[in-house]
Amino acid sequence: MLAVERSLRALLEQGTQDGTLGPGSKLPTERDLVERLSAPRSAIRRALEVLERDGVVIRHVGRGTFLTEAALPPADGAPPDTSPAEIMQVRLLIEPPVAELAARVATQADLDRIAECLHGGEGSEGFEDFEAWDARLHRAIALAVHNGLLISMFDVMNTARSLPVWGSLKRRTSSPERRLRYHEEHAAIVEALRDRDPTGARDCMRQHLQNVSDNLLGRH
Repeated sequence: MLAVERSLRALLEQGTQDGTLGPGSKLPTERDLVERLSAPRSAIRRALEVLERDGVVIRHVGRGTFLTEAALPPADGAPPDTSPAEIMQVRLLIEPPVAELAARVATQADLDRIAECLHGGEGSEGFEDFEAWDARLHRAIALAVHNGLLISMFDVMNTARSLPVWGSLKRRTSSPERRLRYHEEHAAIVEALRDRDPTGARDCMRQHLQNVSDNLLGRH
């Protein structure tokens, strides 16, 4: 059974690397996996049980088996001396076109996951909670592009948000009013994604990130 488990993990790893699989993606059926891995169905089921126990997949009766974020390979971190200005410069270069592409190719499952993050941010209490949902929302939009290389690049950029210099500056410039404004800007991005409006998604993302940059760096 261990060999089947390794083969299944390798199959999932290949999918996450080439962008055909991502968090929320539905795995092939047990019958398909039997054919792909040339393994007995009982061994496939036991391997899936192990992956579920490890948090790599989640199984829903009657719906199938789905990949979780735990299946994604960890990304190397951003340089420790990365400045907030550098972070925002890169975000402005990368995230608007990512939102544009997501509006074209996102699945309904992707849109549902993005909407969940939006609602989480709306109901958040305080700075830490909002920041967590903010990061999840932006990553969910990137995941909707289904490109493993892009996700790796995005995750390197996103690790910079855990650097002390970023956190302290973000906390100092945060307020309930600004968090409300950011939520409204997030809602506009999500609406454009739902409307399959690539230009609108790109422009709303760019405007949102420019506002974040201006607030962080004092360009009011």
